[in-house]
Amino acid sequence: MSSYMYILKCSDGSFYTGSTRDLEKRVMEHNMGMGANYTRKHRPVELVYYEEFQRVDDAYAREKQVQGWSHSKKEALIQGQFGRLTDLAKCTALKQIEG
Repeated sequence: MSSYMYILKCSDGSFYTGSTRDLEKRVMEHNMGMGANYTRKHRPVELVYYEEFQRVDDAYAREKQVQGWSHSKKEALIQGQFGRLTDLAKCTALKQIEG
């Protein structure tokens, strides 16, 4: 059975990252207020990106990885601008060092 890591765009423009085995049902739950506390407060949400995995633990691991990304880096992933991901990671690392 497939599992998914997904990114939702919330009504305020923020992103929510999650994982599930039933993508369509989970997005519906988020929009009905039955999802995470964050999406309950930021509805409606729109599915803007997902990746499919064979194992649920792989989808969950990817969720945790992407959750730590900046808004800009998530936007690059959503837009398929994979070359920007490394540059955006370097910018974040430099900010942390300089900060």
